Amino acid sequence: MAKTIEKIGYALGDAAAGGIVWKMMSIAFPFFFTNIFGLTVVDAAILMLIARLFDVVTDPLMGAIADRTQSRWGTYRPWMIFGAIPFGAVFALLFYTPELDSEGKRIWAYTLYILMMAVYTMVNVPYGSLLGVMTEDDDEKNQFSSYRMVGAYAMGFVTLITFPSLQRMVGGTQAHQYSTLAIFLGSLAALMTLSCGLLTKERITPVRAKHFSFKPFADLFSNRPWVVLTLIGVCTNFFNGFRYAVAGYMMQYCLEGEVTLWGLVINYTRLMTFGEVTCMVFGGLSPWLTAKAGGKKRAFRLATLVCIISSIAFWFIPMSPDFIWLMVMMVIITSMGIGWFSPLLWSMYADVADYATEHNGVSSTGLIFSSGTMSQKLGSAVSGSLVALFLGIAGFASNTDVTGETVILISDIESVRTMIWALFSLIPAAIACFMLWLIYKYPINK
Repeated sequence: MAKTIEKIGYALGDAAAGGIVWKMMSIAFPFFFTNIFGLTVVDAAILMLIARLFDVVTDPLMGAIADRTQSRWGTYRPWMIFGAIPFGAVFALLFYTPELDSEGKRIWAYTLYILMMAVYTMVNVPYGSLLGVMTEDDDEKNQFSSYRMVGAYAMGFVTLITFPSLQRMVGGTQAHQYSTLAIFLGSLAALMTLSCGLLTKERITPVRAKHFSFKPFADLFSNRPWVVLTLIGVCTNFFNGFRYAVAGYMMQYCLEGEVTLWGLVINYTRLMTFGEVTCMVFGGLSPWLTAKAGGKKRAFRLATLVCIISSIAFWFIPMSPDFIWLMVMMVIITSMGIGWFSPLLWSMYADVADYATEHNGVSSTGLIFSSGTMSQKLGSAVSGSLVALFLGIAGFASNTDVTGETVILISDIESVRTMIWALFSLIPAAIACFMLWLIYKYPINK
């Protein structure tokens, strides 16, 4: 039976990866690239798509490499222990805006973004795979997964709610603020990742294949639970990705900047903070709610229905700062569903890994969990890419002028505002409907 300190240690891994690194990348991009860094919307869209094609290869490859790692620290933990510093350092460099022309900035952004994805894969795929070797008990897997989600959402809450205040504390240009805060947050993420590697234990030795083979890759596509769950994972991250990627644009162009509610100044990070704290609470309640619902599949369906209904309701809220309280309410309700199903997803990946071991005779835990990380990055980044593309179609344009300053041009403000509103509500609702259909097709009942 794992001690509480180990569960907290495991939670620190996603507090770093999900609560700091991925949360900042999800909510800041493409807004950071277009409005602060100075890329065109086309460059921002292509950048995130190219990085996703890169991840299609690196994520499963990292999973296969991690499965075959043997060291005094175990199979998966050494990747976090020795990858922690590069993880934080590259994150800090990603948010630095160099004094370069448009071509130089494009090269910098592409290089650092792809490198960030590679380092994220190197750390996060083994981290996810840890769940499959820390315990054999299904209830304890749910507990570890719940701790993980609480850690991610709690740190996401802290990151987002303090970011505006920290920006004002740092002062200077927005580019300087993001760069300075990225150094601080990157250092914190590195420390948390290292702590996770040192505090956790691997109790189960994976059943390794004697020789390297591409068979585990081929076996994935005959593994129906894996196929369905991977599609579900992509959908959950599309759902979240659209909302986070467009939040900055929504506050600036639909609500005309910061809004005050109950004495609290709300910008785009603080709007999503209400969701983070709700996800944290419902992530912690997820094992209890799932037991009450009668199983993971039924719980996932109920949580998805909550997301569908609240997202559609958001579309009908008047686009005015006077209704910010109603927007906050819908963000909270949507986050109840997200917080409930997020721990279930990772627990279900552990079930799929067990299913694969039983049917194939060897462990492919790292490979299977890599698909979870890949779907996370695919959903978040492709949705961010599509946000940039859709805004460009609606009439939004950005670039860097000859002096190195960022220039924003909007040809049709009402078209842009409507597109932003749909990207936060109706489009995520449609994705959640597809996700609801997929969960009915998922064959494992636990």
